[in-house]
Amino acid sequence: MTPQPPTTEDQPHDLVGIGIGPFNLSLAALAHGVPGGLDTAFYEQRPAFHWHPGLLIEGATLQVPFLADLVTLADPANPWTFLNYLKHRERLFPFYFAEKFHIQRTEYDAYCRWVSENLTDLHFSHQVDAVRWNPERALFEIDFTHLDTHGEAQALGRTHARHLALGVGTEPHIPEPLKPLAEAPTVPVIHSADYLDHRERLLTAEHITVIGSGQSGAEVFLDLLRHRPAGAEKITWLARTEAFAPMEYSKLGLEHFTPDYTRYFHALAEPVRDQLLPRQWQLHKGIDADTMAAIHDELYRRTQHGGWPDITMTPGVTVRTAGRVATTKVELHLEHTQQGVRERLTTDAVILATGYRQRPLGPLLAGLDPYMRYDNAERPRVDTDFKLVLDTSVTGHVYVQNAEQHTHGVGAPDLGLAAWRSATILNSLTGKEPYPLPTRTAFTTFGLTKTNQARPAQQPGGLVPLIEQR
Repeated sequence: MTPQPPTTEDQPHDLVGIGIGPFNLSLAALAHGVPGGLDTAFYEQRPAFHWHPGLLIEGATLQVPFLADLVTLADPANPWTFLNYLKHRERLFPFYFAEKFHIQRTEYDAYCRWVSENLTDLHFSHQVDAVRWNPERALFEIDFTHLDTHGEAQALGRTHARHLALGVGTEPHIPEPLKPLAEAPTVPVIHSADYLDHRERLLTAEHITVIGSGQSGAEVFLDLLRHRPAGAEKITWLARTEAFAPMEYSKLGLEHFTPDYTRYFHALAEPVRDQLLPRQWQLHKGIDADTMAAIHDELYRRTQHGGWPDITMTPGVTVRTAGRVATTKVELHLEHTQQGVRERLTTDAVILATGYRQRPLGPLLAGLDPYMRYDNAERPRVDTDFKLVLDTSVTGHVYVQNAEQHTHGVGAPDLGLAAWRSATILNSLTGKEPYPLPTRTAFTTFGLTKTNQARPAQQPGGLVPLIEQR
């Protein structure tokens, strides 16, 4: 079908959001509560809201409490809270008696879809193609394609905005040695993001290999284990990390996911931030303790009648190369980093729980490239209010959501900071304070200066900083 000529909306929006995942959905929900109102529009190329549909495994829970919904931690009286969702579904009393602090992923997905179906400024099946700055009008121009039910171009359009919010999210990461196999149709080599779509086919494979030591790898391994016969499981679980390690979930450890720590991290020098992030992997890439316990319980149960389950769990392993054997099997060339030993593994299916990477912003923001400012690693610079640092001739702001881990730390992809970040963006955008935010959120003081507090406050114990803040 030939797309129709572009249509142009002459009236500019105050804010246009690109992408409708949980973070921009949070921004849209809180924008509705700004006094005086904001003219907003959010565009998403998918036909409806879906949150990691391939990993909505039965029984899998969020790794954050239900209070980390779209709005509560910034505005608990907001109509789009999770508790209000339960009230509208007449499920508030059952939830009260269930005494669940961590809800199932399927329930979080349903809650977000409820919000998305009730906000009127969300435009699904709209693919944003390009963004430009129009200096004559002092506005951003946004070109989009309206897609039909089959995902084909139906019509072209253009709209204008004073400010933008990028929430384009992440994309599954497939290691280089396995990319050719993942693209071949004959052998199932899939990313865990698509696990549920392929589960029935995977369960028919004689031998299955899971690669990846994080929460997704653990959940996929557990689900496969529960669906394979005792004594004939034939599952191998490999990981690069030195152990199948638990996620850091102590109460003081969780303070790394507070606004205080985010401000502290942002104030650090760029080389220090770059060295620090990889060392903090266990804060967000480990395995939930309950999932680890469930795996051990399931394995132990299978030893009750003698024998051991037919599984292999090996950390410290790197996949060097991979190839097909005949047309139905995969051969993985492995190396154990501590032993210095290499080995080959033949398997019938591979599930890559190898995480996600930030979606490249370059193609979308090519029209803004002359105005953008980059750090020493050629990454966009992002200020404390989540704005891209642009040339001063650009009077509009471009805010980013979950594209600023290099400047704001491990909390960037965390759902628990979604409402606070959205409120920070709206406070910055309006130049007012529609959402008053706390000045302190952690018991830990992350440094000898006061960068981790929103406003100056008396240091506990009368501590006097000896180092001037840079």
